[in-house]
Formats: sequence, structure tokens, C-alpha cells
Amino acid sequence: MEVASWASSDAVRRSMQGNRSRDTSPELAVRRLLHAAGLRYRVNIRPLKSLRRTADVVFTKRKIAVFIDGCFWHGCPDHYVIPKTNVHYWSPKIETNLARDADTSAQLREAGWTVLRFWEHQPPADVAELVIAEVRTTRPAHS
Repeated sequence: MEVASWASSDAVRRSMQGNRSRDTSPELAVRRLLHAAGLRYRVNIRPLKSLRRTADVVFTKRKIAVFIDGCFWHGCPDHYVIPKTNVHYWSPKIETNLARDADTSAQLREAGWTVLRFWEHQPPADVAELVIAEVRTTRPAHS
């Protein structure tokens, strides 16, 4: 028995399957700037082992988790446009992503983490500047 695809066409399916979940262009651009500033960090790890969610950039000693969210997948208020096909699939999917993002941020903050969220469309230099400022002003957490 063949299961119906969530994609509206084979071309859409191939396009969506080609989307990266990590090491996206915006992430790489920000990471290059952070590294050039002398910062060292972990990439794509769970800030909390008990939470099955990963952050894009993590400063473990300072308990700072950085997320660079894609405009489509995370429902950017400036750029997200509801797809014209498969609305019954995409609307709940993006709503679930938004709820998961909010829950992730809340759980991390409750555990003493600083959560920094950025959109993929924000200039990497601006994002890096804000991250660098936060890292340099946050004391290392005591274990």
C-alpha cells in the first residue's frame, strides 16, 4: 500500500528533502564570524541532555544556546507565506514548530540558559555582534 506524500508534487518533495537541518548558509556565515572573533563553541548539540532538541551554536560553559531559525520552517512574521498547496499539512506543521520553539526556549531558560534566537534573513555580522557581546558579558556557569 502506497502512502500519500505530504508534498504537492515530486519536484516539491525533492526540493524539501534537499533542505538542510544544520550547517545552513546563515549558520555557517555566523559561525565563521564567531570563530574569527576567537570564540569557541559546540555545533548542533543538545544544550540539555534531557531535551531532545539541538541548538545551532552552544557555549556550554556560559550556558548560551543560539538558534538561527529559517523563515519558512519557523514562521517568520516578516517572510513566512502559507503555501498555496497542502495548506492542511503546512499550517499545523508550522504552528507545531512555533510551539516547539517556544517550549524549547522556556525549558532552557528555566534551566538557567540564555537563549538567543535569530532569523536566517538577519545579517550575519549583526547576529555575530550580538552573540559575541552576550558571550563576553556572561560569566561561565558553575557546574
